Amino acid sequence: MQLFPLRTKGLCLSIFLGCAMAVSCQTAAKKNDPKTTNNKSMAAGNFKEGEDYLLFERARVVDKNGFEVPVEAYSVLLPKGWTFNGEVSWRAPGSGCDGTYSQFSARSADGKYSIELLPPVLWSWTSNEQMRQFNSTLPQMGNCYFADPMDATQYVKNVFAPRDLRNASIVNMTPNNVVAQEVAQSNDKIKMELMKYGASQVNIQQSAVNADVRWADKSEGMIMCAVSISEVLLPNAYNGSYDKNITCQAAKRIVFRYPAGEKEQAMKQLTVILGSFTTNPAWQSGVNAFWKNIREKKHVANIGKIQMMDAQTREIGRRAIQNGNNRLATMDTEFRNWEAKQATDDRIHSNFIKTIREVETYRDPTGKVELNSGYDHAWSRGDGTSFIMTNSPNFDPSSVLQDQSWKEMKKVD
Repeated sequence: MQLFPLRTKGLCLSIFLGCAMAVSCQTAAKKNDPKTTNNKSMAAGNFKEGEDYLLFERARVVDKNGFEVPVEAYSVLLPKGWTFNGEVSWRAPGSGCDGTYSQFSARSADGKYSIELLPPVLWSWTSNEQMRQFNSTLPQMGNCYFADPMDATQYVKNVFAPRDLRNASIVNMTPNNVVAQEVAQSNDKIKMELMKYGASQVNIQQSAVNADVRWADKSEGMIMCAVSISEVLLPNAYNGSYDKNITCQAAKRIVFRYPAGEKEQAMKQLTVILGSFTTNPAWQSGVNAFWKNIREKKHVANIGKIQMMDAQTREIGRRAIQNGNNRLATMDTEFRNWEAKQATDDRIHSNFIKTIREVETYRDPTGKVELNSGYDHAWSRGDGTSFIMTNSPNFDPSSVLQDQSWKEMKKVD
């Protein structure tokens, strides 16, 4: 795995002001008055970065492994001074846990605030007893393994909190139906492809949760997780029955940590961060095309294997059954490849936070941009990357920041 540094050139900046800021409206004559100009400079100097406003910088994660040249995979806004690690890893076809995986973490300079976006975790179960015995002999990879099915609530309680959050205590947990509905739309595409590859019946269920947690050091946090459970009936070529194969995926595993008692400020930051995740469509298109081609080639190869295994069944029976188990394992891997790819939908990031706080949509020359609704007014420089937010109706960035480029944005219903 490889970590990719922040691109230092062409940083896109977004400024979000957190307190009500009053700036006197002046007439044209007063603007030319030296005393008035001096007062404006003093007023601007009264605003302290980090307390009265936050400066956000865009961090960029680059995929240096999947293409002939490095390609930006995605970007996100982070408060100034935060450090981050972002990586994109490729696991080659046939490796046992094939796919393109992304992992991201960032923390504030003082270490009190942090966010992690963990890669998808995939686990499988089958009704075929011989297959379960065979799976128990296989090596278990970190994020691809064999276990009983679990929905989002069960996964967070039994696996995520004790294993990945170092036994953090769950204070409360609520379902997130908005995210579940978003995941369902992606799952419809999965269902169509599975049936194309010969699955006779496909049933996919999805669930998502938000949870408040607390650690032993008294720090607090919020975790977000979505889980899909894919149930597929596959014909058993050796006894004429059907086997039920279940694949679960825990996607969008997000952990945001902050000091005790600072949830309100933390949620403002989290809203900005999650709402700013942007995937490069050119990169995503290339990733999708690669894995679709792999799945199609594997499907053609599997058809030939099935025919060969049927012949072996007639000749040597027991050996063919083992080969059939191997075939089912290969098909299960194909399903997991597809599901892992679906975990990159940017809209799910925003939908996680929408159930916690309302997110207003403002319009500037670049189109619709989601911004934190904790503020009543938004300003843009018109470049699509720089924004100011404030609660004061009298705030004027041309006075406070001595910059005439800012234009007030309008809310969109």
